[in-house]
Amino acid sequence: MQRLSPLDAMFLAQDSPTVPRQIASLAILEPGKSGLDYDRLIHVINERIDLVPRYRQVPRGVGIGAPVWLDDENFDISMHVRRSALPRPGSKEALDELVGRLIARRLDLDRPLWELYLIEGLAGDRVALLFKAHQALVDGSETVDLAQVLLEETAKERDIPHEDWNPRSQPTSAALFAGTLNQTVRNPREAIRVAEVALGRLSRLLPGSEAQAPHSVLSTELSRHRRFSSLAADLDDFRKVRDAHGGTVNDVILAAITGGIRGWMLTRAEPVTAKTRFRAMVPMSVVSDDGLPTSLGSKVRGHLLSLPVGETNPVVRLHQVSYALKDHRETGSAVAANKLANLPGFATSTFHAVGSRVAASEEGRGHQIVITNVPGPQDPVYMAGEAITEVYPCIPLSGSRAVAIGVTSYTNKVFFGIVGDRDAVPDVDVLAQCIEDAVLELVETVDKRSTHAPRGRQRPTKA
Repeated sequence: MQRLSPLDAMFLAQDSPTVPRQIASLAILEPGKSGLDYDRLIHVINERIDLVPRYRQVPRGVGIGAPVWLDDENFDISMHVRRSALPRPGSKEALDELVGRLIARRLDLDRPLWELYLIEGLAGDRVALLFKAHQALVDGSETVDLAQVLLEETAKERDIPHEDWNPRSQPTSAALFAGTLNQTVRNPREAIRVAEVALGRLSRLLPGSEAQAPHSVLSTELSRHRRFSSLAADLDDFRKVRDAHGGTVNDVILAAITGGIRGWMLTRAEPVTAKTRFRAMVPMSVVSDDGLPTSLGSKVRGHLLSLPVGETNPVVRLHQVSYALKDHRETGSAVAANKLANLPGFATSTFHAVGSRVAASEEGRGHQIVITNVPGPQDPVYMAGEAITEVYPCIPLSGSRAVAIGVTSYTNKVFFGIVGDRDAVPDVDVLAQCIEDAVLELVETVDKRSTHAPRGRQRPTKA
């Protein structure tokens, strides 16, 4: 019988209709010989769910102390694996619209805290999988994301030993109370933190106590609804810009997002001056002792980055972002991107989940947007023998933040998943287009074959 950590208890207590504490990822599959249908998906999950036992457990309150994880006596996998379909012709826009609606739906807290949607009807006979899990469920240490145990490195399916599952008997109320009392005596500091969560008195999370970010186009009172937009770009373009201007691929991605936000604001006639900046929370993997631990060989720490949205020159924007992240690289604690990309299994979705947890635990630092960027494998991964061609993270919104962006590099592509509040950011697709334009703008600064001149300030020519 395991207890929720104070952070997990916080996520559970904070879950609300306007701030559902859940993270998701969207994977698109190419049609194979056999195809992936609902029955096949259920079969594969039943084979693998033993590897993540918490996916059959529910959190139960005990009156005092942290809730405990208990086996769900009424576990029914069909309540968690669901089907949906797009109307013809199954366009990208229709898929993005459906994903926006699905990620806005709260999970049932009386059942295990996850769902998986099989979305059929995509153009080209493709299907999509939307993995959705509560932030209290996937911590990267005790529990990894379901995608990590479902996706394979080869098209050949492994034979996973499987045993029939029976829920363990539920402890009595007296046993739960005694266990809570014993835990409180052994670890009073943790008990105090849990009590603060239960009373809603964590100092950094009190309304008005958070370091207030300036009001901006990225700030709003969140509604119950979300929009989602996806964007794919060539990884070679980011490498080309990095090789020409220095820094890392991560720097180029963040500079492109910065330029995209700038372009998007201009389309909305929002004021943009030379001093316009936004504070971004950018979780990064580290090897030092601080940060949230994972079972994947590193920890994740939150970094605040000032995005120079007011800078008109794309190369100057890139240099400013790169300089701001220079200290992180030079401390020796940064984990190399190729090391993360080569981790066994599809660890990308788990790292996005841990990154979003870090961002949520750092809400008191007054950031205005969360950006997670996790390098993934450059060789294809498979689900039930079917190749995964695209992967888009869906990072949850919280506080007053109207936009969150997740980025995954995979099979020589960079995939952006952009989540926005439906009321505040109805034009999230325009933001995606502006990020794509910002990538092209950076490429134009190094591509001599381009017929377009780099936009922004130019160095004056001598007479």
